[in-house]
Amino acid sequence: MPYVNIKITREGATSEQKAALISGVTRLLQEVLNKNPATTVVVIDEVDTDNWGIGGEQVTLIRQQSRR
Repeated sequence: MPYVNIKITREGATSEQKAALISGVTRLLQEVLNKNPATTVVVIDEVDTDNWGIGGEQVTLIRQQSRR
């Protein structure tokens, strides 16, 4: 039973986009690893950009600086 955890920043991914991720990952596991889609679990976690860091800085601050 494959378990896939996708983490994305909480910035407005639509329900349709999330559904496409879930079906796409499930299909990929079936095609590449011959895994049963009925037992494949895909979880999407959305993380606030304040709680996501890159290079020692919050993504929120990085994005604010890049808009200047």
